[in-house]
Amino acid sequence: MGFRPVDVSNKFETIRTAKAEGKIYLSPESVEMIKNNQVPKGDVLSASQMAGMLGVKRTADILPFCHNIMIDHVVVNTQLQEDGVYVTAEVKCIGRTGVEMEALTAVSAALLNVYDMLKAFDKNMVIGDIKLLEKRGGKSDYEEDLSGLRCAVITLSDTCSKGEAEDRSGKTAIDIIQNEFGGEVVHYKILPDDKDLIVKELKDLSDRVDIIFTTGGTGFSKRDVTPEATKEVIRKEMIGFSEAMRIVGIRFTPKSLLSRGVCGIIGDATLIVNLPGSTGGVKDNIRLVAPLLKHAIRMAKGEKKH
Repeated sequence: MGFRPVDVSNKFETIRTAKAEGKIYLSPESVEMIKNNQVPKGDVLSASQMAGMLGVKRTADILPFCHNIMIDHVVVNTQLQEDGVYVTAEVKCIGRTGVEMEALTAVSAALLNVYDMLKAFDKNMVIGDIKLLEKRGGKSDYEEDLSGLRCAVITLSDTCSKGEAEDRSGKTAIDIIQNEFGGEVVHYKILPDDKDLIVKELKDLSDRVDIIFTTGGTGFSKRDVTPEATKEVIRKEMIGFSEAMRIVGIRFTPKSLLSRGVCGIIGDATLIVNLPGSTGGVKDNIRLVAPLLKHAIRMAKGEKKH
C-alpha cells in the first residue's frame, strides 16, 4: 500500500488558526530551579518558547503527510505552575490546509525542551495532556455534502447527442455528485447545442430538482450557447461561483479562462451550474462549488443556517 498526502490543490485559501496545549509534570525541586533561574542551561521558559516556534517551522520535516506551508503568526506561551510547566501554542496562516499539526508540534517541542534542560536533575518527568483546543478555517467551517438533494445532469454536445462520441463529462459529473458528495442524480440527458432545446429543458426542470449541472457548450464557437440559454432562464446570477471556477481553474490549466460558464437560480430555488465539457474541468469545478451549494439553496429560499 502506497502513502501520499492529501491533495489540497483545489481548496480555497482561507485564514487557518489552531490552538493546542500540553504540560510537563516536574518535581518540586525542578519547579524551584526554574523559578530561581538555577538551571545551568539557562532560562527554561524562554528557551522552550523558542523551541516551540522552531517546532512549528519544522513540522513538515518531521511528519511525512504535513504540507509545507507559510506560517503567518505563531505565539507560544510557557507558564510555570506548582507541579510543572504548562504550554499553549496558537498558529495562524492563510492557506489551503489547516495548522493543527503545527500547533501540536509547537507544544510538543516546547515540552521536550523543558525535559532536555532538566533531564540531569529530574528522572521522573512526565509529558502529557497534549491536545488540540480549537481550529478554525477551511472546509470544516463551511463545507456540506449534497445528501438529500435531487440533481440533474445535462450534457450539451452535438456529437454526443448524435451518438458519434461518448459522453464522458456527464458520466464523470454523475459519479462525483453521487459517490463523493452523496447527491442523488434523478435526471440525465444529452442534448445538442441548440439554445431553444436547452432553454426548454432548463425550464422543465425548474423546481423539480435542486441543482442542474450542465456540461459543455461554454466555449467560443457559434454552437456554444449554454451560457446564453442559462442567462435567459435564471432570475439571479451567482457570479461568485463562476468567477471562482475560472480563477481557481487556472491553477490546473490556463484554458479555464476560456470557459464562459454561468451559474444562477431558476424558479424558486433551483441552482444551475454550467461546467466545461472536459472531464478534468468537471472534476475540479464540482469539487470546488459543491460544498457551498446547500447554503446557496437556503439563501435562495430566504432561509438562514443556525
